[in-house]
Amino acid sequence: KSPFHGFSAEFAEHKIYNPGESTKHIDWKLFAKTDRLYTKRYEDETNLRCHMILDNSASMYYPEVKQLSIEKLNKIGFGVLSIAALMQVLKKQRDAVGLSIYSDAYNFHAAEKSSERHFQMLYSKLNEVSKNTSVSQTTKTYTYLHQIAEKIHRRSLIFLFSDMFQTETEETQLFEALRHLKYNKHAVVLFHLLDHKHELQFDFENTPKRFVDVETGTHIDLYADNIKNAYNEKVKQYQENLKLKCAQYGIKYIGVDIGSNFSQVLNAFMIE
Repeated sequence: KSPFHGFSAEFAEHKIYNPGESTKHIDWKLFAKTDRLYTKRYEDETNLRCHMILDNSASMYYPEVKQLSIEKLNKIGFGVLSIAALMQVLKKQRDAVGLSIYSDAYNFHAAEKSSERHFQMLYSKLNEVSKNTSVSQTTKTYTYLHQIAEKIHRRSLIFLFSDMFQTETEETQLFEALRHLKYNKHAVVLFHLLDHKHELQFDFENTPKRFVDVETGTHIDLYADNIKNAYNEKVKQYQENLKLKCAQYGIKYIGVDIGSNFSQVLNAFMIE
């Protein structure tokens, strides 16, 4: 909603006429009914600027899905499809959209534009990401969030799609990077993408298994039940800290279970 008022867009309200003002916007029909002078006040239109940020690190490709479909999505698939859907809404409103993608490097950046050619280029890039099988191994989310924040100068709506897992779990730096995104009064929405069954609840069969870190390649052999409670406590604590920091910085936090229905998750956000 625009914070500005003018005389060129949608009608907002009536305002008592003050002597000396222009008579151009007096509502003469209302004057005939009330015998009092009122001017029409309108709401000025401003174009929304929106920037999408997608984490393209190796952990976002969990779980492994051979063919993405709306019924079967991994984290990167959920992020790509969500961005495409939101872009379609913004396109119909003729709003400007930009896109940033990062992994072990700042892979892609496109500034906010509203042209048809620009949207087609962004769709093509998202399509390329969804088909990607060769992914980078490590990431430092906070490094690239700082760089992206530096590039967005005008007040914008920012969507971040990430599992917020990184090779080095330096929480303080990660939270500071989120705070940097709020710079210049940006509105920020974090879609925290996780596979709740495995990444939150650690719901695996209690048989000997090898768990491999997709970003560092390190592995550990164990029975799932032996560490399940400790794992649950640690991950929940990390998630609660993230929620708390988002609330503190005025960032809209949306926890997403990629195993749930895509339409329900996005519709719930849009309705809200």
